[in-house]
Amino acid sequence: MDTSFLYRLVQIIFICLVMLEISSCKTTSTDQGSQFTSDQWISYLKDSGITISMDGKGRWLDNVAIERFWRSIKYEDIYLKSYETVNELAKGVKTYITRYNQYRPHQSLNEATPEEIYSGKMKIAV
Repeated sequence: MDTSFLYRLVQIIFICLVMLEISSCKTTSTDQGSQFTSDQWISYLKDSGITISMDGKGRWLDNVAIERFWRSIKYEDIYLKSYETVNELAKGVKTYITRYNQYRPHQSLNEATPEEIYSGKMKIAV
């Protein structure tokens, strides 16, 4: 896979993180695909002060939660709204993440929100 697309994408993501007022990205987690093990990718992350965490081969379970989140945001927001600009996208993603964490009940959390679980307002059965 060509790494130039990925390199540009990560630059755009960092711009969005700044626009979303997320102070800094300290760690990134990737699989072991060639695009994530290229010298250009690794150098860019290291030069940006980002620690690289790589999943073990065949560890699909490691990514289930984040893959589910990205599927949700794509189908519940991004595909429906077709944002025209990076500013619109950043605002839309920020709004979605707030709703996802603070207001949207999650079946896997017994209909609680992540905020309710994180803050200790609700407990989930173990």
